[in-house]
Amino acid sequence: MALLLILTISHADQSHGSSLKHGRSKPGYGRKSHGSVHGIKGHGSNGRHMGHGRNKPPRFNLPIISGPPLDLSPIIGPPSTPTPTTPSGLQVGFYKGLCPNKLVDIEAALTTKVQEHFRKDPSILPALLRMQFHDCFVHGCDASILINGLSSEKTAGPNLSVRGYDLIDALKDIAEAQCPGVVSCADIIAIATKEVLRMGGGPNYSIQTGRRDGLISRAQDVNLPSPFLTVSETISAFNAKKFTTEEIVILLGCHTVGVSSCGFFQDRLYQGTTQFDPIMDPTLRKQLMPICPKGTTANNSTFLDQNSQSSNIVDNSFFVQILEQRGILPIDQSLARDPKTVSFVKQFAQSASLFNSKLASAMVKLQALDVLTGSQGEIRKTCNRFN
Repeated sequence: MALLLILTISHADQSHGSSLKHGRSKPGYGRKSHGSVHGIKGHGSNGRHMGHGRNKPPRFNLPIISGPPLDLSPIIGPPSTPTPTTPSGLQVGFYKGLCPNKLVDIEAALTTKVQEHFRKDPSILPALLRMQFHDCFVHGCDASILINGLSSEKTAGPNLSVRGYDLIDALKDIAEAQCPGVVSCADIIAIATKEVLRMGGGPNYSIQTGRRDGLISRAQDVNLPSPFLTVSETISAFNAKKFTTEEIVILLGCHTVGVSSCGFFQDRLYQGTTQFDPIMDPTLRKQLMPICPKGTTANNSTFLDQNSQSSNIVDNSFFVQILEQRGILPIDQSLARDPKTVSFVKQFAQSASLFNSKLASAMVKLQALDVLTGSQGEIRKTCNRFN
């Protein structure tokens, strides 16, 4: 997801071999400005991902997965909005006592629904990781990615394959039924992402709530980092969002779940291309060649974590794999080779507990990125349109 950044990340095409073809000059990824996590693509059980630079494809993103039909809702909210007060900040248990029935624990009710969905469709994990990253890196974690419209964030190239909207809508229905006009869509995304991360084997951290929903959603504002960036370029992109190098590495470690389509790694397999990687594990290269035949644009994909025992589990196996030269995305493999990041990779590969604790901290920070609180923004009645 920085999961980000990396996130993270849509993650989730319903078949392991389905994904949009992305070539060296495919449009629709965004401009040079940075500020979002690498995408994550999901397949039948998980998925995810992150473009620019010399001889590199445009901004990243995985296979296109159709979402709800677009409508002509306004892209920008009311012409004038109230002057916000000083943000009050996020807190654990923000909604306690705010529902008409003071005994209702709305966050627990939402969490229960998320658990039910995850048991039926584990691929919702990388899908929501991706949604969270893509939302937070554009105008902050304000649910602006949920807005329908002809030129909303949802229509930007990197977001065409984001999915999970139906679950967010279902959660909003629960919130409105039990606690009308109180729970923001931005908080619903955060609550759901935190819970699927936990259920997928990741850390269990206390979710902070109190976010409010944004009033702007424009495709032109979506500019996400690419999996073809160098480590230095990636660090610069995430530094702009106040993430440290260690946090960048841990967030990119969310590629422990999800899959990547051929367009993001195919050129690393074959000599004569600008991206050819002679150091790649030869066994992995042989395994990937039939999936992504030379000179073709196959709609195929493969796990980002090549440890078949944990490809759908949030753990530190991803870091072990890239140290063994078995990384899939260019940026993932580069983390294990660049002196600015390799020490962190080794630390996380050696300690599952360190990975979990650092990931929990990074997720709390990600989900608090440029949030709206207090009287800022609004609490949407429906997540896919402004009030």
